[in-house]
Amino acid sequence: MKDDMTARQKIIIDTDPGQDDAVAILLALASPELDVLGITAVAGNVPLKLTEKNARKICELAGKPETRVFAGAVRPLVRHLVTAEEVHGKTGLNGPDLPEPTMKLQPQYAVDWIVDTLMAEDAGTVTLCPLGPLTNIALALVREPRIARRVKQIVLMGGGYFEQGNVTPSAEFNIYVDPHAADIVFRSGIDIVMMPLDVTHKALTKKSRVERIRQLGTRVGVATAQMLDFFERYDEEKYGSDGGPLHDPCVIAWLLRPDLFGGRHCNVTIETASELTMGSTVVDWWGVTRRPKNALVMRDIDDDGFFDLLAERLGRY
Repeated sequence: MKDDMTARQKIIIDTDPGQDDAVAILLALASPELDVLGITAVAGNVPLKLTEKNARKICELAGKPETRVFAGAVRPLVRHLVTAEEVHGKTGLNGPDLPEPTMKLQPQYAVDWIVDTLMAEDAGTVTLCPLGPLTNIALALVREPRIARRVKQIVLMGGGYFEQGNVTPSAEFNIYVDPHAADIVFRSGIDIVMMPLDVTHKALTKKSRVERIRQLGTRVGVATAQMLDFFERYDEEKYGSDGGPLHDPCVIAWLLRPDLFGGRHCNVTIETASELTMGSTVVDWWGVTRRPKNALVMRDIDDDGFFDLLAERLGRY
């Protein structure tokens, strides 16, 4: 048992739930390979007062009320907050009727807790998993630059290159909400794995996949299916696809099964000057610049294998 515990990957989930964030959290908490040190909430899909509450709702849905949840940045570094209620609903978790959480929000500011945790844990042992805007991570790097050398890796959902953007023609939502934070993170020197729209748009919540989760018959299975029913309607109308892209769980799936994904190391630079292309992730896919490669950018996914993994893990609840 001791060997199993020491082999677990230590992770911090930074998130703005969001139905797809919720599924990512459920996937992580169901996976014994992962040691979720804590969950930090950030403003994004909905304001912070909802994202921190939603994170606690999901921990209680998972039967993990001992999970520590911290509230972080209430707004982006420079720009005004942009939210996405049209996608996620007014609560951010529209779909199931989840009760108000009874577990308490941790009193420490999320950014301070991230710094303290990274300084206390052995260097190179903690992976950061941002599922929303990168404000909390950037603030932590600014507050204590030494953490950049202590993070094992950042595995994030954000950006797009071949797929371009989903909130503007050239920008993906998470990066667009706080491009200045993203710029800090991508220039930090930390090893980054990037799950852009190029890969998440291939992970579609087709009807058969949602029904498979619903047929688990558990509270988690039914609630997840209800979340996906609500979440996918926006993207089905927008893209004309069979199901919506399940973005954020790709981050956790990569930690568990990196063989499900394919990509290449590239330089990624964030546009912060042009209003026309603000938040664009400029991926040097073909290596035409001399800028150093700072991210492993994913483009391919075994989508059937991904949903097999998701259904199997959710079936453990």
